[in-house]
Amino acid sequence: MRIAAVDLGASSGRVIVADVSRDALTFSEAARFANDPVRVNGTLHWDILALYRGMLAGLAAAGPVDSLGIDSWAVDYGLLDADGALLGNPVHYRDARTDGVGARFDGYSVFSASGIAPQPFNTVFQLVAAQGSAQLASARSLLLIPDLLSYFLTGVAGTEVTNASTTGLLSAGGGSWSSSMLSLAGVAPSLFPPLRSPGDAAGVVLPSAGVAAGTPVTVVASHDTASAVAGVPGAGNFAYISCGTWSLVGVELPSPVVSPDAFAAGFTNEIGVDGTVRFLRNVMGLWLLQECMREWDLPLSALLAGAASAPAGRSVIDATDPVFLPPGDMAGRIASACAAAGQPVPATPVETTRCILDSLALAYRRAIDDAERLAGVRVDVVHMVGGGVQNSLLCQLTADACGRPVLAGPVEAGALGNVLIQARALGVAGPDLAALRELVRLTQPIVRYEPRV
Repeated sequence: MRIAAVDLGASSGRVIVADVSRDALTFSEAARFANDPVRVNGTLHWDILALYRGMLAGLAAAGPVDSLGIDSWAVDYGLLDADGALLGNPVHYRDARTDGVGARFDGYSVFSASGIAPQPFNTVFQLVAAQGSAQLASARSLLLIPDLLSYFLTGVAGTEVTNASTTGLLSAGGGSWSSSMLSLAGVAPSLFPPLRSPGDAAGVVLPSAGVAAGTPVTVVASHDTASAVAGVPGAGNFAYISCGTWSLVGVELPSPVVSPDAFAAGFTNEIGVDGTVRFLRNVMGLWLLQECMREWDLPLSALLAGAASAPAGRSVIDATDPVFLPPGDMAGRIASACAAAGQPVPATPVETTRCILDSLALAYRRAIDDAERLAGVRVDVVHMVGGGVQNSLLCQLTADACGRPVLAGPVEAGALGNVLIQARALGVAGPDLAALRELVRLTQPIVRYEPRV
């Protein structure tokens, strides 16, 4: 079967085309396009129509496929009016409109009801910030980003459960909407189209899309991290790090952990494929380095080569600190954090790069150790997936910090997880996560990093 995966990240989107059978999985990139936010009158927006245009061009380049599916980042949404028309461009989760909103509410109440760690960008807090706006008052439907793009293609609205679980509006475990969280957000359950699960049919591409008319659209694990975790080639006692602009670090569980200790440790419970729970902590990820590089205009290869020989652990920051969430002057904020902690202040781009990578590796270790303790599980090996696995220095530092082997790859785990769910729905892949992951292990390159003593 020939399958297309639309995989949208915070900085770019791509369309991957895969050929899948029971014992083979090959893929290639049909198209890649920029995802450039736009600031209008002080508000940071996603350019959703540019993303839609890029997606259509990618699908045209892909050619005929048996199915397509869409995944993206979480929490952000578009609002539709009674006629199904989009009410403005979706607001970016890094916009400042939610600053301080979460502090108005009891954090543990939010966590225990939804399983989701209170973060300023949570959908529930975005909706609180939007209360009183003409746009929200006019809205009749709310669609998360992948569901919105699927709606543009098919005319059928739905709410995919892995992404919905990140909103803070579902009950812990993801079976239904939480009445207490909907009340906190000031919205009714009727604002949300019906929940649907990975593997469900989402409709077919309409002729009006101008490309791929009649192609079945399959619901995938539309939160890109849920797709990435589905694409982890793990077995046994493993932790995962989905490493890109964000790093999501955790373990896969059968049920959520909503203890006070889990709340205090900043963990969250997001729904995964087949009703699993992604018990994880958010870490700022390579956003820290990406933002610095916008200021430096230096090649990554030179920065990493220098960082590899720079002193280890000279300066570290807390890579989960919300102070690093907004864009702009990242190197300056890192320097300020080091100074405030009484550490040597990185004086060059190479020193700042080493600080970032050491800080990420230590943040990964803390998250994995805490996940073991809080969930009562054992972790023997760490799987790193996503674009960050191309950074071999980060992979090695992670193995060193965690004291466990790191298995790095695949790079395109999110897109592959997307493909695998479609392949299973089409009957050309195994029936459970273990079989899907086995296909990844058999067909994709993985690099092993042993911890250095």
